[in-house]
Amino acid sequence: MRELWFGDKLFAIEEGTGTPLVALHGGLADHRLTRGMLGALAGPLRLITPDLRGSGRSHDPGPLTWDRLADDIPALLDHLALPRAIVLGMSSASGVAVRFALRHPDRLAALVAMLPVYPGRDRGLTDAQRATFAMMDALGRRAPAEGPRVLLPLLERLPPERRERAAASLHELDPASIAATTAWLASGEQPFETAGELRAITAPALIVPGSDATHPADVAALYAAELPHATVVRDPDVTAAIAAWCATIDP
Repeated sequence: MRELWFGDKLFAIEEGTGTPLVALHGGLADHRLTRGMLGALAGPLRLITPDLRGSGRSHDPGPLTWDRLADDIPALLDHLALPRAIVLGMSSASGVAVRFALRHPDRLAALVAMLPVYPGRDRGLTDAQRATFAMMDALGRRAPAEGPRVLLPLLERLPPERRERAAASLHELDPASIAATTAWLASGEQPFETAGELRAITAPALIVPGSDATHPADVAALYAAELPHATVVRDPDVTAAIAAWCATIDP
């Protein structure tokens, strides 16, 4: 495992060999989330887990945009001298992965949309999503003055072990970056205008549906219907299913 810095003071961790997989964490998380969930993939794959701009060690006071976040991925690939990679976006980062796929199709070997959130500007966020992101933003706005521990209420729904680990790591977060991230989430900005734009993504795609109000199953169904070469996985062992699918991809 090695740490690396790339682009505009952005941080990532790389481990393993084989086909490169860039795994992007969701909002108010960092590389530890993706490594915690998908670390087993570092055996068969070259697992690359960046901290998105405005998260973890990749400090950025914003404003954040889809294009800025998506354009950091080719910068990471350039740093590693990789022409292409499989790109996985988890939760809100599924939007980053999709935006990257639309802007840089020549750098995409395959796309994994895990628990997708965004249906496009023509549909926008649901009321439940807006309420969740607004609550996160209300806390995030306090972070520059009060510090990262204002996020503690967001951890109450986590299982005890994950909650304790997350709480212990809060002090490592940058308050200005927290505010930038929650403002971006609450803005409701979408990574594409209409679902029809997804038809332009001709690389293989894997969809892992969500099942809660923030990650509606119908968003995953929308992606599956519009992406030309989509596969949907509902295997309870998601990591194994992703590994098996990635093994079929020509890097």
